[in-house]
Amino acid sequence: MLNQLKQLFNIEELLAASIGIEREGLRVTPEGKLAMSKHPAVFGDKLKNPYITTDFSESQVEIITPNLDSSQKAYDYLNILYDIVALNIEDEYIWPGSMPCDIPADEHIPIAEYRDCKTCQEARLYREELLKKYGGKKQLISGIHYNFSFEENFIQRLYEAEDTHLSYQLFKDSIYLKMARNYLRYRWLLIYLLGATPVFHKTYATECTRYLNKVDEESFTNPGAVSYRNGECGYKNHTDLYPDYSSVEAYAKSIERFVADGMIQSHKELYSQIRPKAKDNTRLLESLKQEGILYIEVRSIDNNPFEKGGISLEDLEFLHLFMLYLLIKEESKEELSNWQEEATNNQRLIAKGGRLEVWLSKEGKEITKTEWALEILDEMKVMEETLDLNKVEVIDEMVKKVCDPERTYAAKITELSKQKGYLQSQLELAEIYKKDAYANRYKLYGYDDMELSTQILMKEAIKRGIKVEVLDRSDNFIALTQGTHTEYVKQATKTSKDSYMTMLMMENKTVTKKVLEKHQICVPKGIEVFKGQGLELAVKRYANKPIVVKPKSTNFGKGISIFTQGASEVDIKRALEIGFEHDDTVLIEEFAKGKEYRFLVIGDQVAGVLHRVPANVIGDGAHTITQLVAIKNQDSLRGRGYKTPLEKINLDASSALFLKQSDLDFDYIPAEGEVVYLRENSNISTGGDSIDYTDDIPEYFKEIAVRAAKAVGAKFCGVDMMLEDYRDEKAPYAIIELNFNPAIHIHSYPYKGTERQIAEQVLKVLEFNLESDCTQY
Repeated sequence: MLNQLKQLFNIEELLAASIGIEREGLRVTPEGKLAMSKHPAVFGDKLKNPYITTDFSESQVEIITPNLDSSQKAYDYLNILYDIVALNIEDEYIWPGSMPCDIPADEHIPIAEYRDCKTCQEARLYREELLKKYGGKKQLISGIHYNFSFEENFIQRLYEAEDTHLSYQLFKDSIYLKMARNYLRYRWLLIYLLGATPVFHKTYATECTRYLNKVDEESFTNPGAVSYRNGECGYKNHTDLYPDYSSVEAYAKSIERFVADGMIQSHKELYSQIRPKAKDNTRLLESLKQEGILYIEVRSIDNNPFEKGGISLEDLEFLHLFMLYLLIKEESKEELSNWQEEATNNQRLIAKGGRLEVWLSKEGKEITKTEWALEILDEMKVMEETLDLNKVEVIDEMVKKVCDPERTYAAKITELSKQKGYLQSQLELAEIYKKDAYANRYKLYGYDDMELSTQILMKEAIKRGIKVEVLDRSDNFIALTQGTHTEYVKQATKTSKDSYMTMLMMENKTVTKKVLEKHQICVPKGIEVFKGQGLELAVKRYANKPIVVKPKSTNFGKGISIFTQGASEVDIKRALEIGFEHDDTVLIEEFAKGKEYRFLVIGDQVAGVLHRVPANVIGDGAHTITQLVAIKNQDSLRGRGYKTPLEKINLDASSALFLKQSDLDFDYIPAEGEVVYLRENSNISTGGDSIDYTDDIPEYFKEIAVRAAKAVGAKFCGVDMMLEDYRDEKAPYAIIELNFNPAIHIHSYPYKGTERQIAEQVLKVLEFNLESDCTQY
């Protein structure tokens, strides 16, 4: 098959796949004990949130990525979900490993709770039966499930190239069943390479501690241990069950027989290392027989404590290569009838002592772990080189782990447990990951090329279990779906809730002023100047007066010049020239005294208020303004294109003109501690700093902002208001601008002050249900 693949496909087609990851993890206290608190209500109904739910226990979080088309995207999404959970569990951590933390007796382990519905009752009853049958402690073992399928076009072309009498569905089934059989044969290698549970806590299982060595006073291991999760003390059926993988029909019949014989309750209780999955997994066996295999689920992978998301990108890429290997690897024609028993025994030998040179059984003959592992990896190298996949370094790293067991996760975890103790070592990692989640709380891994407000809205939607689909990445256009309700959103605040006419009114500053005046809302007086007409009268009229010169139809502070102390006729002409670079009509307005505040109106209320400090630098007596700007722009919070909380400062014609008013230029060296403002307008988009004033501004001014938004029919509106004294309701004010598509990131993550949950308000106005069903338990 290898040569056939080379002839049929290029590298992109060979690596095209659908990859999904499910990762379980326990919520724990800072002392390493199982958390007794309820699943956070912010995640909503456990049975409806497609991203964040629970497994067996109320304290056992399960995060689930959607199906993605690359290992990189799956890795990024896994980290997105981890961060969301970590930031929404107060005074708790996500336990990094697969084997449990400090856990109580079975009767004190909180089983997942559900509201009152038939499906909920079934979910609860199933867990109660598992508790009786296997005990609660084994149910707390967590891990990674890796869901994989090839692109449909890939299988279709393979089918067309084959001389086969099979139907397409049966051919597709045969592909995945072959991979499942091969996986069972060679899974021991994955357990060795990715195994990460060589130590367990004393509260887990006293019956497993016989003949083991103490790592410290609280945990145990044995020489060469790799994965207790995949060993005798791990999560498995009481009796080894071996389904028939020869066909879908045979597989389904074998499961049905296990259920009829009382060995398991249902297909869900078959704890096999790999499962064929169907279009409808709620009725798995019927769906498999009717529609065939949709994908395969690999279940052998331990959580990697050294990775925040539980698995590394390198390991995901190796898994992808391993899936290809399972496809091309030919099966022996003289295989033993007990091949599954042989494979299971190999798995347990590796799990128990794989870091030692154990002997395995290969088709009835003994072979060392190292010899067989290198043989498999050499075959994978031949595959990689033949298909030119550019992934040889991934396989080389696995070869190093085979040749040197000290490079394995199991060895590293054992050593770390010896140094710091089992609980402490895992807790320290958990704390590091939670701090990292906070430091990167504004980021959406893998989507950081999109503007930040969109990322923030996507992240909030994911947290709430609202499905997110990126329709046009470059245009920041997304679809949000909850049940049958779908909303299309562009750049976070362009939605169906605002009409096109509303947008046009806010875009046109002349119209905005006239509409606000009709509603008895104060605005600065001014005139329009048109490109090509004589400018002399306008320039003379406003010479030496405090004014603002701005294009009629721009956003983000582009082309604005502000003269608080008045300007010469030459400077006004230059300001008009700058404005005409952005619009054929420019406004000259009286300068409104006071400080500028951005009121963010969402729906019928003010969701946030910011005072935006104009772009500035603080002198050190040694560097020029240009150099100080370069230094300030190195802050990781600053970027370009609205992808970070703050924008980089840009020294342009407007800032040069502003500095000129104080007889300064870019080469000026400010004294130590001297603050130099680089422009009058305070837009974050031009490098300004944001300070939250939401709780300080009186309701009187907030009501004016809401009235202004309603005047133009806006549900999402940025109201820019000048206030001489924000504390005094009788102080003069003026609304200088209304902004459609207001950025939410500046309120969500201000430079100083309280971070606001703006995205939540956006989702409410879009009429998504954010109420948790947890209150009904």
